[in-house]
Amino acid sequence: AGMEGLSVGSVLLTGCDGALGLGLLRGLLEQPSPPRRLFAACLDPQGKVGRPPGGERGASPGTGWETQSLGPSCPLADVTDPNSIKAAVRKVREKVGSTGLNLLINNTGTTRHSTLATETAENMTLVYTTNTIGPLQTSQAFLPLLKEAAEAEGQHGMSCSRAAIINISSILGSIEATEAWGERQDVCYRCSKAALNMLTKCLALEYGGSGILCVSVDPGCVTPPFGQGMGPVTVEESVRGVLRLLTKLSATSNGTFWDWRGQSLPW
Repeated sequence: AGMEGLSVGSVLLTGCDGALGLGLLRGLLEQPSPPRRLFAACLDPQGKVGRPPGGERGASPGTGWETQSLGPSCPLADVTDPNSIKAAVRKVREKVGSTGLNLLINNTGTTRHSTLATETAENMTLVYTTNTIGPLQTSQAFLPLLKEAAEAEGQHGMSCSRAAIINISSILGSIEATEAWGERQDVCYRCSKAALNMLTKCLALEYGGSGILCVSVDPGCVTPPFGQGMGPVTVEESVRGVLRLLTKLSATSNGTFWDWRGQSLPW
């Protein structure tokens, strides 16, 4: 066992214009039985937020929607815009019909380099809007489709194959671990990820009864990356670890926080 990979019917992955998003997309397509439907959503089709180098694979400027041939169907959407999310829901519904959406991976991430001395309201607002409100709005909007997947015939127990929301978080959002304070304070990023972790817990409490699993995952690299280094792990290592973890999550993992190595993290 262990070689069967992640088997899931339909996946929506946000933040596909970043290195980790593209890595996860590639990793999903390379699974032994890849998703029948794979939907890729861009963080920022307008190019408002600075993309990492090499991140130009997103939509062309000025268009909210493009279709890429990465999977059977890949709409791109701006998760900070409710109308764009509604359009994404319609596109996904057109393709999946009554089978619903099995897995939503909220991988949107932005940050601004900052220290406590230089942090601003503008930074805080911008980063919180993308990292916390984006996943909230996306999860709310896709709830009906996730519920349909959870209620599909022959589904029991909780798993990423049935119905799940995975929030890509960061150990920098852990209040207990307070990782890497000396290297990067980035207060806006830390606060947004701590808030995202609380959102995971709220989603788990509210959606768990419908059979939808909700978990926070630290991929081991800050998204988007700064400079050339991704931090302690490469995108490839991170993706391998995250996808392995997703195959193992079950009802007991609902509302918990994990890292790419499959280790439980403190809130």
